[in-house]
Amino acid sequence: MLLSSSNVPGPLFSPAGDPDAGLPEKHPGKWDLLLPPGHNLDSCSYCIKYLTFLWNLLFSVLGLLLLAFGIWGLLDKESLVSERIAHLGSDPMLFFVVVGVAVSTVSLAGCMGALYENTCLLKFFTGGVITFVLLEILGGLVLYSLRHQVKGSLQNTMLVAVLRYQDDPDLRFIMDEIQMGLQCCGVESYQDWKMNVYFNCSSPGVQACGVPASCCLDPLENGTIANSQCGFGALGMEEFAAQSIISLGGCAPQLGRWLHGHGGVLSAYFVFLILVEVGGLLLAAKLLAGLASVRALGRQPGAW
Repeated sequence: MLLSSSNVPGPLFSPAGDPDAGLPEKHPGKWDLLLPPGHNLDSCSYCIKYLTFLWNLLFSVLGLLLLAFGIWGLLDKESLVSERIAHLGSDPMLFFVVVGVAVSTVSLAGCMGALYENTCLLKFFTGGVITFVLLEILGGLVLYSLRHQVKGSLQNTMLVAVLRYQDDPDLRFIMDEIQMGLQCCGVESYQDWKMNVYFNCSSPGVQACGVPASCCLDPLENGTIANSQCGFGALGMEEFAAQSIISLGGCAPQLGRWLHGHGGVLSAYFVFLILVEVGGLLLAAKLLAGLASVRALGRQPGAW
């Protein structure tokens, strides 16, 4: 026997929220979390959404790597132990920690904001990128305008590093990296190491009349482990004999020549970084505009 429509229970065929069906109205936003993000975006905005996500994912990884490097440096030098915590503010590794936290936080906000179409996170990301760009431009202008003072400051820092080489692990690390990277020794020449109380020829220690291993032309001496004694006695040799073992030229003129020769490359890297950040900013702004147009048309975008 066929059933008439009047005999079939109404709620099975009536849409939810229909007052005539006797069901309660759907609460606005109650079931929105079940809808996939981006279901109301056009194809262009949909592509921009995932480009923004991938762009921020890359910078999130870079920020976390910087953070990990900074924490590793602090732990390796035991800067977080109680007797050294007072000097934490002067530790150069703290710079990597701060930059890593800032970059990863802003980039992760951009990732989540793009993926879940969250305008608050996207606006936070936009503000963070604008702050980064302004700080970088301001810092670049200051460095360029004070380049001669910066050069003098670097020279004074290297001089302090020579004097306190054995007493300050941070200065020792910086000086070793400069000497090995630029193949130089001392500030103006290798003779500057005579100012250090441990390397001075009048010192009673085994390092007397020597220089650090980072001054050596071949600190590994064809091995796999650095020979920390390769520079011993170099200050007492004639220059002709010493030049076959260590670098004789100072790091200050070598650093000046390196900066002068690589100024164009450094400027290009700086401009490229700014353009990449501005590109991410434009992607986020375009996505925000797409979400705003969706709301203007009265359609609720998914997620959060």
